[in-house]
Amino acid sequence: MLQPATIKFLKDLKKNNNKPWFEKNKTAYQNAKEDVEQFVQQVIEGLGKIDPDIATLQPKDCIFRIYRDVRFSKDKTPYKTNMGASFNRGGKKVPTAGYYFHCEPGGQSMTGGGLWMPMPPHLAKVRQEIDYNFEEWKKIVGNKNFKKIFPNGVEGIEVLSRPPKGYDDQNPAIEYLKMKCYIVTHDLTDADLSSKSLLKETLNTFAAMKEFIDFLNRSVE
Repeated sequence: MLQPATIKFLKDLKKNNNKPWFEKNKTAYQNAKEDVEQFVQQVIEGLGKIDPDIATLQPKDCIFRIYRDVRFSKDKTPYKTNMGASFNRGGKKVPTAGYYFHCEPGGQSMTGGGLWMPMPPHLAKVRQEIDYNFEEWKKIVGNKNFKKIFPNGVEGIEVLSRPPKGYDDQNPAIEYLKMKCYIVTHDLTDADLSSKSLLKETLNTFAAMKEFIDFLNRSVE
Protein backbone atom coordinates (compact mmCIF):
# COMPACT_ATOMS: atom_id res chain seq x y z
CA MET A 1 0.00 0.00 0.00
CA LEU A 2 0.97 3.63 -0.42
CA GLN A 3 0.68 6.10 2.44
CA PRO A 4 -2.25 8.57 2.41
CA ALA A 5 0.33 11.38 2.60
CA THR A 6 1.73 10.27 -0.78
CA ILE A 7 -1.70 10.45 -2.37
CA LYS A 8 -2.31 13.84 -0.76
CA PHE A 9 1.03 15.20 -2.02
CA LEU A 10 0.19 14.27 -5.63
CA LYS A 11 -3.29 15.77 -5.34
CA ASP A 12 -1.87 18.99 -3.90
CA LEU A 13 0.83 19.11 -6.57
CA LYS A 14 -1.83 18.96 -9.28
CA LYS A 15 -3.37 22.12 -7.81
CA ASN A 16 -0.02 23.84 -7.29
CA ASN A 17 2.22 22.78 -10.14
CA ASN A 18 4.90 25.44 -9.75
CA LYS A 19 8.43 25.62 -8.43
CA PRO A 20 7.83 27.86 -5.36
CA TRP A 21 5.15 25.52 -4.00
CA PHE A 22 7.24 22.44 -4.77
CA GLU A 23 10.31 23.85 -3.01
CA LYS A 24 8.20 24.78 -0.01
CA ASN A 25 6.87 21.22 0.13
CA LYS A 26 10.15 19.44 -0.65
CA THR A 27 9.94 17.35 2.53
CA ALA A 28 6.50 16.05 1.54
CA TYR A 29 7.92 15.17 -1.87
CA GLN A 30 10.89 13.32 -0.37
CA ASN A 31 8.56 11.34 1.89
CA ALA A 32 6.32 10.45 -1.06
CA LYS A 33 9.34 9.46 -3.14
CA GLU A 34 10.64 7.16 -0.39
CA ASP A 35 7.18 5.64 0.02
CA VAL A 36 6.98 4.80 -3.68
CA GLU A 37 10.55 3.45 -3.63
CA GLN A 38 9.62 1.06 -0.82
CA PHE A 39 6.57 -0.14 -2.72
CA VAL A 40 8.59 -0.58 -5.93
CA GLN A 41 11.17 -2.62 -4.01
CA GLN A 42 8.38 -4.92 -2.81
CA VAL A 43 7.13 -5.30 -6.38
CA ILE A 44 10.63 -6.15 -7.61
CA GLU A 45 10.98 -8.83 -4.93
CA GLY A 46 7.58 -10.34 -5.70
CA LEU A 47 7.76 -10.07 -9.48
CA GLY A 48 11.33 -11.35 -9.52
CA LYS A 49 10.04 -14.73 -8.27
CA ILE A 50 8.06 -15.27 -11.48
CA ASP A 51 10.23 -13.23 -13.86
CA PRO A 52 13.94 -13.61 -12.99
CA ASP A 53 14.84 -10.78 -15.41
CA ILE A 54 13.31 -8.36 -12.90
CA ALA A 55 14.90 -9.74 -9.73
CA THR A 56 18.19 -7.82 -10.03
CA LEU A 57 16.60 -4.39 -10.55
CA GLN A 58 16.78 -1.57 -8.01
CA PRO A 59 14.00 1.01 -7.49
CA LYS A 60 16.15 3.71 -9.12
CA ASP A 61 16.24 1.54 -12.28
CA CYS A 62 12.44 1.60 -12.46
CA ILE A 63 11.05 4.89 -11.13
CA PHE A 64 10.62 7.84 -13.47
CA ARG A 65 11.69 11.34 -12.49
CA ILE A 66 8.95 13.72 -11.36
CA TYR A 67 10.54 16.60 -13.27
CA ARG A 68 9.05 17.18 -16.72
CA ASP A 69 11.10 17.96 -19.82
CA VAL A 70 9.29 21.09 -21.02
CA ARG A 71 11.71 22.10 -23.79
CA PHE A 72 9.48 20.95 -26.64
CA SER A 73 6.10 21.06 -24.91
CA LYS A 74 3.38 23.69 -24.92
CA ASP A 75 2.58 22.62 -21.37
CA LYS A 76 5.23 24.34 -19.26
CA THR A 77 4.18 22.97 -15.86
CA PRO A 78 7.45 21.75 -14.32
CA TYR A 79 6.32 18.56 -12.57
CA LYS A 80 4.48 15.37 -13.39
CA THR A 81 1.41 14.85 -11.24
CA ASN A 82 2.03 11.13 -11.08
CA MET A 83 4.66 8.69 -9.91
CA GLY A 84 5.37 5.81 -12.25
CA ALA A 85 7.68 2.82 -12.43
CA SER A 86 8.57 0.55 -15.33
CA PHE A 87 9.83 -2.95 -14.60
CA ASN A 88 11.84 -3.90 -17.69
CA ARG A 89 14.82 -6.22 -17.86
CA GLY A 90 17.75 -3.83 -17.89
CA GLY A 91 15.68 -0.98 -16.42
CA LYS A 92 13.23 1.69 -17.53
CA LYS A 93 15.35 3.00 -20.41
CA VAL A 94 15.60 -0.32 -22.24
CA PRO A 95 13.22 -0.50 -25.26
CA THR A 96 11.81 -3.93 -24.44
CA ALA A 97 8.38 -5.00 -23.22
CA GLY A 98 7.82 -4.67 -19.49
CA TYR A 99 5.44 -4.11 -16.60
CA TYR A 100 4.25 -0.69 -15.49
CA PHE A 101 2.76 0.87 -12.36
CA HIS A 102 1.20 4.33 -12.53
CA CYS A 103 0.07 6.28 -9.45
CA GLU A 104 -2.03 9.33 -10.31
CA PRO A 105 -4.89 10.22 -7.94
CA GLY A 106 -8.15 11.24 -9.53
CA GLY A 107 -8.94 7.94 -11.23
CA GLN A 108 -5.87 7.90 -13.49
CA SER A 109 -3.91 5.13 -11.73
CA MET A 110 -3.26 1.75 -13.32
CA THR A 111 -1.09 -1.31 -13.58
CA GLY A 112 -0.26 -2.99 -16.86
CA GLY A 113 2.44 -2.64 -19.47
CA GLY A 114 3.59 -4.12 -22.73
CA LEU A 115 5.62 -2.65 -25.58
CA TRP A 116 5.22 1.12 -25.96
CA MET A 117 5.83 2.68 -29.40
CA PRO A 118 8.68 0.40 -30.55
CA MET A 119 11.04 1.54 -33.27
CA PRO A 120 10.08 0.37 -36.79
CA PRO A 121 12.52 -2.59 -36.88
CA HIS A 122 11.19 -3.91 -33.55
CA LEU A 123 7.58 -3.29 -34.56
CA ALA A 124 8.14 -5.26 -37.78
CA LYS A 125 9.52 -8.18 -35.78
CA VAL A 126 6.51 -8.19 -33.43
CA ARG A 127 4.10 -8.17 -36.36
CA GLN A 128 5.96 -11.04 -37.98
CA GLU A 129 5.92 -13.04 -34.74
CA ILE A 130 2.17 -12.51 -34.32
CA ASP A 131 1.59 -13.48 -37.95
CA TYR A 132 3.71 -16.63 -37.69
CA ASN A 133 2.41 -17.69 -34.28
CA PHE A 134 -1.11 -16.32 -34.24
CA GLU A 135 -2.60 -19.39 -32.55
CA GLU A 136 -0.20 -18.95 -29.62
CA TRP A 137 -0.93 -15.21 -29.49
CA LYS A 138 -4.70 -15.83 -29.48
CA LYS A 139 -4.32 -18.29 -26.63
CA ILE A 140 -2.39 -15.71 -24.57
CA VAL A 141 -4.69 -12.72 -25.14
CA GLY A 142 -7.83 -14.88 -25.10
CA ASN A 143 -7.03 -16.48 -21.75
CA LYS A 144 -10.00 -16.17 -19.37
CA ASN A 145 -7.98 -14.60 -16.53
CA PHE A 146 -6.15 -12.27 -18.95
CA LYS A 147 -9.46 -10.97 -20.33
CA LYS A 148 -10.89 -10.53 -16.82
CA ILE A 149 -7.93 -8.47 -15.58
CA PHE A 150 -7.53 -6.53 -18.85
CA PRO A 151 -11.13 -5.94 -20.02
CA ASN A 152 -10.00 -3.59 -22.81
CA GLY A 153 -7.78 -6.31 -24.26
CA VAL A 154 -4.61 -5.36 -26.12
CA GLU A 155 -4.59 -1.63 -26.89
CA GLY A 156 -2.73 -0.38 -29.94
CA ILE A 157 -2.99 3.31 -28.94
CA GLU A 158 -2.27 4.29 -32.55
CA VAL A 159 -3.62 1.97 -35.24
CA LEU A 160 -2.97 2.01 -38.98
CA SER A 161 -5.97 2.62 -41.24
CA ARG A 162 -4.56 0.20 -43.81
CA PRO A 163 -2.61 -3.06 -43.45
CA PRO A 164 1.15 -2.65 -42.98
CA LYS A 165 3.35 -3.45 -45.94
CA GLY A 166 3.47 -7.18 -46.65
CA TYR A 167 0.08 -7.99 -45.12
CA ASP A 168 -3.49 -7.84 -46.40
CA ASP A 169 -6.93 -7.27 -44.91
CA GLN A 170 -7.75 -10.97 -45.04
CA ASN A 171 -4.99 -11.87 -42.59
CA PRO A 172 -6.71 -13.33 -39.49
CA ALA A 173 -4.33 -11.33 -37.27
CA ILE A 174 -4.89 -8.03 -39.10
CA GLU A 175 -6.47 -6.36 -36.01
CA TYR A 176 -3.14 -6.75 -34.19
CA LEU A 177 -0.88 -6.24 -37.20
CA LYS A 178 -2.23 -2.71 -37.65
CA MET A 179 -1.24 -1.74 -34.11
CA LYS A 180 1.79 0.49 -33.45
CA CYS A 181 2.24 -0.69 -29.88
CA TYR A 182 0.93 -3.45 -27.63
CA ILE A 183 -0.34 -2.35 -24.22
CA VAL A 184 -2.67 -3.78 -21.57
CA THR A 185 -4.06 -1.80 -18.62
CA HIS A 186 -5.83 -2.57 -15.34
CA ASP A 187 -7.41 0.46 -13.66
CA LEU A 188 -6.81 1.30 -10.01
CA THR A 189 -9.08 3.51 -7.91
CA ASP A 190 -7.76 6.04 -5.41
CA ALA A 191 -8.93 3.65 -2.66
CA ASP A 192 -6.85 0.85 -4.23
CA LEU A 193 -3.69 2.95 -3.87
CA SER A 194 -3.88 3.01 -0.08
CA SER A 195 -5.33 -0.48 0.28
CA LYS A 196 -3.37 -3.26 1.98
CA SER A 197 -4.10 -5.40 -1.09
CA LEU A 198 -2.32 -3.04 -3.54
CA LEU A 199 0.87 -5.11 -3.71
CA LYS A 200 -1.03 -8.38 -4.14
CA GLU A 201 -3.27 -6.89 -6.83
CA THR A 202 -0.28 -5.41 -8.67
CA LEU A 203 1.60 -8.73 -8.62
CA ASN A 204 -1.52 -10.64 -9.74
CA THR A 205 -1.87 -8.23 -12.66
CA PHE A 206 1.77 -8.65 -13.65
CA ALA A 207 1.56 -12.45 -13.33
CA ALA A 208 -1.42 -12.47 -15.69
CA MET A 209 0.59 -10.67 -18.37
CA LYS A 210 3.84 -12.66 -18.02
CA GLU A 211 3.26 -14.76 -21.18
CA PHE A 212 2.23 -11.62 -23.07
CA ILE A 213 5.51 -9.90 -22.09
CA ASP A 214 7.54 -13.01 -22.91
CA PHE A 215 5.97 -13.24 -26.38
CA LEU A 216 6.73 -9.58 -27.16
CA ASN A 217 10.31 -9.80 -25.90
CA ARG A 218 10.94 -13.01 -27.81
CA SER A 219 9.80 -11.15 -30.92
CA VAL A 220 12.35 -8.34 -30.65
CA GLU A 221 15.35 -10.43 -29.62
